[in-house]
Amino acid sequence: MLYQIRKRTNSEDIVYSLHLYFSGLSLRNTSKALSRFIKRSHSARDWIQRYKPERLFFRKIKISEFVVDETQIKVGSKYIWLWIAIESETKNIVGINISKERNMFVAERFLYNVTKKYGEYPISTDRGTWYPQACRFLKLYHHIHNSFEKSIIERTIQYIKDRTDNLMTIFPVGKRIVN
Repeated sequence: MLYQIRKRTNSEDIVYSLHLYFSGLSLRNTSKALSRFIKRSHSARDWIQRYKPERLFFRKIKISEFVVDETQIKVGSKYIWLWIAIESETKNIVGINISKERNMFVAERFLYNVTKKYGEYPISTDRGTWYPQACRFLKLYHHIHNSFEKSIIERTIQYIKDRTDNLMTIFPVGKRIVN
């Protein structure tokens, strides 16, 4: 009787793939980076083509303020935090980060990276206690979302969640299966 072990992708590889993908790497560079860690012929490139990536980061945009939120995403049996910053008028994603924790230190680092890249602008967030502390530390103006800002950030988050749900079927996470 011949047994085959089906290869499963571990959750750390998936988190790294998400990070590369949402960091705006080209199709070729993302595929190369993934193929170094995921030893499967062209599956990394095939996955990216099926995922149909669009450019999420734009360098030349006019910014009035950042709308920031975070959400939890399940990767295998683990959960990670996805941090997103968008520009309120153009609704372009200007920052994205993945972390294992949700606290003031992660929020501060995320906001620091966004403001370092695009400049210091007002920050609009939900009622998370970590945002006012992080903004105070970075000396940024902070206020709570209005209903319009809340709707655009929630739509953006739902869009990203919908796209990452497909990732779990392409890169399943779990125990090894013997056929």
